[in-house]
Amino acid sequence: MAFKVVFLAHAPDAEPEKHRGVIETSRYKLFVVVVKDQDQAVEVCRKLVKEEGIHSILLCPGFTHGDVAEIAEAVGENVAVAVARGDGPSSRVSAAVRKREGYFSEKGRNSLQRRI
Repeated sequence: MAFKVVFLAHAPDAEPEKHRGVIETSRYKLFVVVVKDQDQAVEVCRKLVKEEGIHSILLCPGFTHGDVAEIAEAVGENVAVAVARGDGPSSRVSAAVRKREGYFSEKGRNSLQRRI
């Protein structure tokens, strides 16, 4: 049986059913899904855990601590939930690119709005 992981990332124009992929070896299966917002993230995680037997969820740095907690609660204690975080300089570089691409514009605001 393979170790099954899903990596989730945010994009303001994401369509999770369309923006996804799978990379697979005999011992590892990586699902990649891009979501627009937290509601889609929770829905995708629940569905993949149920249908694919996901063991671990890796979230992009755009997920807040509250988002992580909500996903962990939604999928249960038998699924690992982790976040890929960079250091300060790396965060500044990626934030500049995301700002240029409209992630923080009014149009994309709902997709990255922080939950408290």
